[in-house]
Amino acid sequence: MKLLFASDSFKGTLSSEKTVELLTKAAHEVFGACETSGVPVADGGEGTTDAVILARNGGRVYTDVHGPLMEMTRAYYGKLGDNEAVLEMAQASGLPMVPPELRNPLNTTTYGTGELVLAAINAGYTDLSIAIGGSATNDGGMGFANALGVRFYDAEGNVLEGKGSDLEKVAHIDASGIPENVKNAKFTVMCDVTNPLSGKDGATYTFGKQKGGTPEILDRLEAGMENYRSVIIKEFGIDPNETPGTGAAGGLGAALKIFFKAEMKSGIETVLDLIDFDGLLQGTDLVVTGEGRTDWQSCFGKVMQGVGDRAKKYDIPAVALCGGLGKGYDGIYEHGIDSIITTVDGPMPLEEALDRAEDLYYKGAIRMFRMVRAGMRMK
Repeated sequence: MKLLFASDSFKGTLSSEKTVELLTKAAHEVFGACETSGVPVADGGEGTTDAVILARNGGRVYTDVHGPLMEMTRAYYGKLGDNEAVLEMAQASGLPMVPPELRNPLNTTTYGTGELVLAAINAGYTDLSIAIGGSATNDGGMGFANALGVRFYDAEGNVLEGKGSDLEKVAHIDASGIPENVKNAKFTVMCDVTNPLSGKDGATYTFGKQKGGTPEILDRLEAGMENYRSVIIKEFGIDPNETPGTGAAGGLGAALKIFFKAEMKSGIETVLDLIDFDGLLQGTDLVVTGEGRTDWQSCFGKVMQGVGDRAKKYDIPAVALCGGLGKGYDGIYEHGIDSIITTVDGPMPLEEALDRAEDLYYKGAIRMFRMVRAGMRMK
């Protein structure tokens, strides 16, 4: 019997790699001799780069970049082969990098993420996968594009730095300075957000508040975003609002799509492709996945949905070991997950469940595999 383990991390307690270790130990205790393999997975959010690096036996490449407030910081991308690289914008432009008291999307920029991409391209990587979750920014991707050769000018011809407050000043965009190696690079954006660049469901009003935007700041940013959009339409003949996902990461999705011809794909689907998950499934008898909490959101671009759909494609049974269940959890059954076992084994405070996460997970794995074994014995 061949078992494949591919679980998301349990945020704050168990890494994806740790779940593989515990599942492997439990499987051998219950089944004795069996073939097991495991792969760390993520859905395009925090931890994606490390998960892909580990699964592909890649490596980290560090470089100095500017952070969201243009402070110097250290970030890394993952090298996966001769020409492939993977990176997260959260490494250079992430919300946790900005102290709560300084959070104001008028002042933040994606410039450092552009620097990180440029470092990878200048090192010879031509196929880049970029996870754009967790941003501190609402600059329309101007800072990112600026780092890669696009210039933004105000009405007086002054070059703009590319932060949120510059959106209202944009009068002209010049993309002629993009280097050839950047033009020739392939960009795949891990994005499960479908919001447009502007409007009531756009980048500013949907995500700006969590980045420190007050109602007054958000109104100013939205007016700036509409100005930015109008300049793009006038000079490039493209309306960003007609493409889903352009509002992702405070509008970085728009810059990647319009200036760099990026392809936007589901985060989990991109990760599964990067680690050749379909190849790993060949010859597998059972897939085990899971996450910290399963609810209705699990069916929309999360690890369990992606793994379950792939297993279903090959008619391979899949089960999940999860920390807890919430409203709408049973929707995941439509995505190839046959059954769910929870790690908690009795009523307990959340703090206790978190403190005992490893022990509870292992015992839950034993219960799950014993149930599988019972099913194997049925006539």
